[in-house]
Amino acid sequence: MLTMQDIVLEGHPSLRTPAEKVEFPLSEELEIKAKEMLEFLKNSQDEDLAAKNELRAGVGLAAPQINLNKQIFAMQIYKYDEEGHKVGEEISQVFINPVIIRHSVQLAALSEGEGCLSVNREVAGYVPRPKIITIEYQDLEGEKHTLKLRNYQAIVAQHEIDHLHGIMFYDHINQEKPWGKTEDLTIL
Repeated sequence: MLTMQDIVLEGHPSLRTPAEKVEFPLSEELEIKAKEMLEFLKNSQDEDLAAKNELRAGVGLAAPQINLNKQIFAMQIYKYDEEGHKVGEEISQVFINPVIIRHSVQLAALSEGEGCLSVNREVAGYVPRPKIITIEYQDLEGEKHTLKLRNYQAIVAQHEIDHLHGIMFYDHINQEKPWGKTEDLTIL
Protein backbone atom coordinates (compact mmCIF):
# COMPACT_ATOMS: atom_id res chain seq x y z
CA MET A 1 0.00 0.00 0.00
CA LEU A 2 1.27 3.47 -0.91
CA THR A 3 1.52 5.99 1.92
CA MET A 4 2.57 9.63 2.21
CA GLN A 5 6.18 8.41 2.59
CA ASP A 6 6.02 7.23 -1.04
CA ILE A 7 5.13 10.72 -2.31
CA VAL A 8 8.05 12.93 -3.30
CA LEU A 9 7.87 16.61 -2.40
CA GLU A 10 8.50 19.76 -4.41
CA GLY A 11 12.16 20.19 -5.12
CA HIS A 12 12.55 16.49 -5.97
CA PRO A 13 13.96 16.16 -9.53
CA SER A 14 11.29 13.66 -10.66
CA LEU A 15 8.65 16.41 -10.41
CA ARG A 16 10.45 18.49 -13.05
CA THR A 17 11.47 15.63 -15.37
CA PRO A 18 9.19 14.81 -18.34
CA ALA A 19 7.85 11.27 -17.93
CA GLU A 20 8.52 8.48 -20.43
CA LYS A 21 5.82 6.93 -22.58
CA VAL A 22 4.61 3.54 -21.35
CA GLU A 23 5.07 0.47 -23.55
CA PHE A 24 2.55 -2.39 -23.64
CA PRO A 25 2.03 -5.00 -22.43
CA LEU A 26 2.63 -3.55 -18.96
CA SER A 27 5.17 -5.25 -16.75
CA GLU A 28 3.62 -6.84 -13.68
CA GLU A 29 5.50 -4.35 -11.50
CA LEU A 30 4.17 -1.34 -13.44
CA GLU A 31 0.59 -2.66 -13.40
CA ILE A 32 0.79 -3.14 -9.63
CA LYS A 33 2.13 0.42 -9.14
CA ALA A 34 -0.65 1.88 -11.30
CA LYS A 35 -3.31 0.02 -9.31
CA GLU A 36 -1.66 1.11 -6.04
CA MET A 37 -1.89 4.75 -7.17
CA LEU A 38 -5.66 4.45 -7.57
CA GLU A 39 -5.93 2.51 -4.29
CA PHE A 40 -4.00 5.31 -2.52
CA LEU A 41 -6.56 7.87 -3.72
CA LYS A 42 -9.48 5.72 -2.53
CA ASN A 43 -7.80 5.15 0.84
CA SER A 44 -6.97 8.86 1.19
CA GLN A 45 -10.65 9.77 0.77
CA ASP A 46 -11.81 7.18 3.33
CA GLU A 47 -11.85 9.03 6.67
CA ASP A 48 -10.97 5.97 8.77
CA LEU A 49 -8.20 4.66 6.49
CA ALA A 50 -6.79 8.16 5.97
CA ALA A 51 -6.62 8.79 9.72
CA LYS A 52 -5.17 5.36 10.48
CA ASN A 53 -2.47 5.65 7.80
CA GLU A 54 -1.93 9.45 8.08
CA LEU A 55 -2.91 10.08 4.45
CA ARG A 56 -3.70 13.47 2.96
CA ALA A 57 -6.81 13.35 0.81
CA GLY A 58 -6.17 13.41 -2.91
CA VAL A 59 -8.25 13.08 -6.07
CA GLY A 60 -5.35 12.65 -8.48
CA LEU A 61 -1.87 11.15 -8.38
CA ALA A 62 0.74 11.08 -11.14
CA ALA A 63 3.56 8.54 -11.40
CA PRO A 64 6.32 11.19 -11.06
CA GLN A 65 4.90 11.96 -7.61
CA ILE A 66 5.95 8.48 -6.48
CA ASN A 67 9.31 8.84 -8.24
CA LEU A 68 8.20 6.75 -11.21
CA ASN A 69 9.15 8.35 -14.53
CA LYS A 70 6.20 7.02 -16.54
CA GLN A 71 3.19 8.65 -18.23
CA ILE A 72 0.60 7.32 -15.78
CA PHE A 73 -1.88 9.04 -13.51
CA ALA A 74 -4.85 7.94 -11.44
CA MET A 75 -8.00 9.92 -10.70
CA GLN A 76 -10.66 9.13 -8.09
CA ILE A 77 -13.63 11.48 -7.78
CA TYR A 78 -16.77 10.54 -5.88
CA LYS A 79 -20.33 11.85 -6.20
CA TYR A 80 -21.82 13.31 -3.01
CA ASP A 81 -25.39 14.09 -1.95
CA GLU A 82 -26.55 17.35 -0.36
CA GLU A 83 -25.54 16.11 3.11
CA GLY A 84 -22.00 15.36 1.93
CA HIS A 85 -22.33 11.56 1.90
CA LYS A 86 -20.68 9.52 -0.86
CA VAL A 87 -23.30 8.19 -3.27
CA GLY A 88 -21.04 6.62 -5.90
CA GLU A 89 -18.06 7.13 -8.12
CA GLU A 90 -17.97 9.91 -10.64
CA ILE A 91 -14.67 8.75 -12.08
CA SER A 92 -12.22 6.06 -10.95
CA GLN A 93 -9.54 5.41 -13.54
CA VAL A 94 -5.88 4.86 -14.30
CA PHE A 95 -4.80 6.87 -17.37
CA ILE A 96 -1.73 5.74 -19.32
CA ASN A 97 -0.01 7.86 -22.01
CA PRO A 98 -2.72 10.57 -21.77
CA VAL A 99 -2.79 13.32 -24.37
CA ILE A 100 -5.11 16.33 -24.50
CA ILE A 101 -6.42 16.33 -28.08
CA ARG A 102 -8.96 19.17 -27.76
CA HIS A 103 -9.65 21.93 -25.26
CA SER A 104 -12.04 24.81 -24.90
CA VAL A 105 -11.05 28.45 -25.18
CA GLN A 106 -13.12 29.14 -22.04
CA LEU A 107 -10.97 28.84 -18.92
CA ALA A 108 -11.89 27.73 -15.42
CA ALA A 109 -10.19 27.78 -12.02
CA LEU A 110 -11.05 26.49 -8.57
CA SER A 111 -12.27 29.24 -6.22
CA GLU A 112 -9.76 28.30 -3.52
CA GLY A 113 -6.88 27.53 -5.87
CA GLU A 114 -5.29 24.11 -6.26
CA GLY A 115 -3.39 21.88 -3.89
CA CYS A 116 -1.02 19.00 -4.48
CA LEU A 117 0.08 15.94 -2.52
CA SER A 118 3.68 16.88 -3.41
CA VAL A 119 3.32 20.43 -2.04
CA ASN A 120 3.14 20.77 1.75
CA ARG A 121 2.22 24.45 1.77
CA GLU A 122 -0.62 26.72 0.75
CA VAL A 123 -0.08 28.37 -2.64
CA ALA A 124 -2.45 31.28 -3.21
CA GLY A 125 -3.93 32.07 -6.59
CA TYR A 126 -6.15 30.96 -9.42
CA VAL A 127 -4.79 28.26 -11.72
CA PRO A 128 -6.48 28.98 -15.05
CA ARG A 129 -7.03 25.91 -17.23
CA PRO A 130 -9.31 25.03 -20.17
CA LYS A 131 -12.83 24.38 -18.84
CA ILE A 132 -13.44 21.42 -21.18
CA ILE A 133 -10.86 18.97 -22.50
CA THR A 134 -10.88 15.78 -24.53
CA ILE A 135 -8.12 13.30 -23.77
CA GLU A 136 -6.92 10.14 -25.43
CA TYR A 137 -5.37 7.55 -23.15
CA GLN A 138 -4.79 3.85 -22.69
CA ASP A 139 -6.11 1.68 -19.87
CA LEU A 140 -4.17 -1.03 -18.01
CA GLU A 141 -4.73 -3.49 -20.88
CA GLY A 142 -3.46 -1.01 -23.47
CA GLU A 143 -6.92 -0.34 -24.94
CA LYS A 144 -7.28 3.19 -26.32
CA HIS A 145 -10.05 5.48 -25.09
CA THR A 146 -11.24 9.03 -25.70
CA LEU A 147 -12.85 10.91 -22.82
CA LYS A 148 -14.39 14.39 -22.59
CA LEU A 149 -14.02 16.06 -19.20
CA ARG A 150 -15.57 19.27 -17.90
CA ASN A 151 -15.04 21.64 -14.98
CA TYR A 152 -13.58 19.95 -11.88
CA GLN A 153 -12.75 16.66 -13.65
CA ALA A 154 -10.98 18.57 -16.43
CA ILE A 155 -8.97 20.60 -13.91
CA VAL A 156 -7.88 17.49 -12.00
CA ALA A 157 -6.85 15.69 -15.21
CA GLN A 158 -4.86 18.72 -16.42
CA HIS A 159 -3.11 19.04 -13.05
CA GLU A 160 -2.00 15.39 -13.31
CA ILE A 161 -1.05 15.60 -17.00
CA ASP A 162 1.10 18.63 -16.12
CA HIS A 163 3.00 16.41 -13.66
CA LEU A 164 3.83 14.10 -16.57
CA HIS A 165 5.50 17.05 -18.31
CA GLY A 166 7.40 18.36 -15.28
CA ILE A 167 4.98 21.24 -14.68
CA MET A 168 3.69 22.20 -11.23
CA PHE A 169 0.27 23.80 -10.72
CA TYR A 170 1.75 27.03 -9.36
CA ASP A 171 3.64 27.56 -12.64
CA HIS A 172 0.24 28.72 -14.04
CA ILE A 173 -0.49 31.30 -11.32
CA ASN A 174 -0.10 34.95 -12.26
CA GLN A 175 2.65 36.03 -9.87
CA GLU A 176 1.69 39.72 -10.00
CA LYS A 177 -2.05 39.16 -9.49
CA PRO A 178 -2.54 35.64 -8.07
CA TRP A 179 -6.29 36.17 -7.60
CA GLY A 180 -6.72 38.29 -10.74
CA LYS A 181 -9.80 37.32 -12.75
CA THR A 182 -10.02 37.76 -16.51
CA GLU A 183 -13.24 37.87 -18.56
CA ASP A 184 -12.71 34.38 -19.98
CA LEU A 185 -12.18 32.76 -16.55
CA THR A 186 -15.02 30.88 -14.84
CA ILE A 187 -14.53 30.32 -11.11
CA LEU A 188 -15.77 26.94 -9.92
